[in-house]
Amino acid sequence: MNRLLVSAPIFALALLAGTAHAADKAKAISVTLHGHQFSTELALDDASREHGLMDRTKLAADHSMLFVFPDADLRGFWMKNTLIPLDILFFDKNRKLLSISPNVPPCKADPCQTYMSDGDAQYVLELAGGTAKASGIQVGDELTINADVSGAR
Repeated sequence: MNRLLVSAPIFALALLAGTAHAADKAKAISVTLHGHQFSTELALDDASREHGLMDRTKLAADHSMLFVFPDADLRGFWMKNTLIPLDILFFDKNRKLLSISPNVPPCKADPCQTYMSDGDAQYVLELAGGTAKASGIQVGDELTINADVSGAR
């Protein structure tokens, strides 16, 4: 019985350490673009891509959301239920920046405008509105993703 009492706290500590490590790993996800690093949230499936940054009231200038698609195709994004202006950056399958929809305003009423890529995009990065311009980001820049995104579906 004493052995069980000692083992339970050790198991709990190991479990907490594993959870903390997983949280640290999730926090470490980032992208780099034009020499600027942005912490990022990943949207790898239809549900997370559909929800995106809806209902957010703020987005730090050093934070982003990366939408990863299983293939490259023309992509269209809209701002329904998005409360803050965003820069929408479209990247091809080689992570080269194809086009930027800068400082896109929230959509307050239907129908919402659709912002399209200027070519086949596999990655879309959303930044706080005005961040791309302030960071000097330009078409042709290469996106570095510091995470495994091979699970996009």
